[in-house]
Amino acid sequence: MPNRLAAESSPYLLQHADNPVDWWPWSPDAFAEARRRDVPVLLSVGYSTCHWCHVMAHESFEDGPTAQFMNQHFVNVKVDREERPDVDAVYMAATQALTGQGGWPMTVFLTPDAEPFYAGTYFPPREGMGTPSFMRVLSSISNTWQTGREQALGNAQALTEHIREASQPRASRALPAEALNRAVQHLWQVYDDQLGGFGRAPKFPAPTTLDFLLTQPDGRDMALHTLGKMAAGGIYDQLGGGFHRYSVDAQWLVPHFEKMLYDNAQLVRVLLHAYQLTGNAEYAELARATLSYLEREMLSAAGGFYSAQDADTHTERGGVEGLTFTWTPAEIRAVMSGAGLEADTDLVLRHFGVTEEGHFLDPHQPTYGKRNVLHVTTPLNVLKRDLGDDVPERLERARAILLAARQQRPQPGTDDKVLTSWNGLALAAFADAARILGQGHYLDVARRNADFVRRELRLPDGTLRHTFKDGQARVTGLLEDHAIYGLGLVALYQAGGDLEHLHWARELWQAVRRDFWDETAGVFYSSGGQAETLLTQQAQAFDSAIISDNAAATLLALWVNRYFADEQAETTARRVIDTFSGDMLAAAGGFGGMWQATAFLLAPHTEVAIVGTPTQREPLERALAGHFLPFTALAPAQEGGDLPVLEGRPGGGRAYVCVNRACQLPTHDPAVLAEQVAALELR
Repeated sequence: MPNRLAAESSPYLLQHADNPVDWWPWSPDAFAEARRRDVPVLLSVGYSTCHWCHVMAHESFEDGPTAQFMNQHFVNVKVDREERPDVDAVYMAATQALTGQGGWPMTVFLTPDAEPFYAGTYFPPREGMGTPSFMRVLSSISNTWQTGREQALGNAQALTEHIREASQPRASRALPAEALNRAVQHLWQVYDDQLGGFGRAPKFPAPTTLDFLLTQPDGRDMALHTLGKMAAGGIYDQLGGGFHRYSVDAQWLVPHFEKMLYDNAQLVRVLLHAYQLTGNAEYAELARATLSYLEREMLSAAGGFYSAQDADTHTERGGVEGLTFTWTPAEIRAVMSGAGLEADTDLVLRHFGVTEEGHFLDPHQPTYGKRNVLHVTTPLNVLKRDLGDDVPERLERARAILLAARQQRPQPGTDDKVLTSWNGLALAAFADAARILGQGHYLDVARRNADFVRRELRLPDGTLRHTFKDGQARVTGLLEDHAIYGLGLVALYQAGGDLEHLHWARELWQAVRRDFWDETAGVFYSSGGQAETLLTQQAQAFDSAIISDNAAATLLALWVNRYFADEQAETTARRVIDTFSGDMLAAAGGFGGMWQATAFLLAPHTEVAIVGTPTQREPLERALAGHFLPFTALAPAQEGGDLPVLEGRPGGGRAYVCVNRACQLPTHDPAVLAEQVAALELR
């Protein structure tokens, strides 16, 4: 019989609706039940595409005796971290404080007042490698609650106070003049100059850090080298486009196979910026392939983007990690032969490093044997030298054939909830692609997304909901929703010239300032006054998988200042940067978004207005698109509007370039415009 999760909309919660565990969703009723029964709360946090979440669910939550013990001794609460990132952040802080590390699945034991007293991540069904079994943990916690409760309550009180204290911002101080250079030098110290990326395995893409480095001449080599290594590795889907979540090794070879909207949306923008900087068409092609993947597999008919795709392929034997994406030589030979392309089989095997030995095995499903993650082992220039100039065309034909065959396999599950903040990242990616690559189709996708969010997730007071699924918008919007979607709307205005989108971005900024800003602390809190009260308010500047909400809000503030001459917005941005400056200098690698905001704050005030009909603007916009101007207020318009940059400026296809409110002569000539904006590029 289904449990209470059957009434939820989250795909992750619904995955657990048929567990024998008597799960509750996060709610006041769950904690009231714990008080009534006088038992602790077992909080389990995960997400639908989390491989080890699936493993723990199969091993423990689907096991009858384990579920019976959980139901007898605990009130069990299940949370989708993507649906409730505020809850996740609070209890992840507790888990990290107790264990020194974090991750998902996250398992936290709470008092009926929601105070944590014990935490961990994945617990196996049997003890091993120094990790207690899940049943041993359950039994120990239950025994402590019954016979040593004073100790548990004391631990809970002390840990709660620690979390509250740690969540308070440090005393602010102005960043030193050399701060940007210090950040770049710190990143060089942790950079892998052989394989790209930062630190050891596992390696994550770190798109906010890469995007920051592209704005810094002394850091660009790190970003470009990393993009190249990732593009050749198994973390990039060599057939279908798009990037997997992270690499389990230092070589970017074997990924953790889930695909997330946020990774791909953020990396598209990094690739587009790399293309603008270098003129290397390979970056543009990678961006196009990733956008194609997002449209093909992650875009709903209504215009919203889904959240993620699973790491596991579900078969009659259960979930098998990476089965959809991996190959054996025999499988490739069969597909190529069936398409009449036997002659190109060896070319494919050589290019993508496919061997009989393989290099990937799902340890939970060893019967599927060792398989291959496609990755580039022999580059095109070598293959062309050895096999002829038509190698690229032959490989492209083989890719299409192999992808079509792969699409006939069982596919990973898709988490089809729509998250506002992540959709803001996708909106910005498609808008930037439309502007930089000059493809109107991308602009259509971006506009449809904005229409969807306005229709389904925007409330009458202008604020946003956090999530949408099955016709319902749920969860009070967080700072990340308003700030990140606002940034997407700025990008959409820059691409399409519809002032309504820029005014909507300013409306979201006003909500950010009103509902999330703390004047005394000098920070934005992640949840506003209308949200549920948790143990503590979080003010986050450290980037997780996405840009931090304080960084996004700071960037939005700076755009509002540049477009609307809002001095309060710039003052607010400066205060946030000063508040987090000590943390930024201590760990530069975790603050890519805040470093972008810092570079923006310190950059000259630059504007480029292009006024005229879309047809009149088009040649000027094409000239502009080839220049990397990340902190320039681009202002396309049909005719003069209510922006300071547009006031008193006639149309007819004219461009106006200004630096610190000093403007050059207007021009109709794309070549002249290119010369003028070249002086604005970051050197």
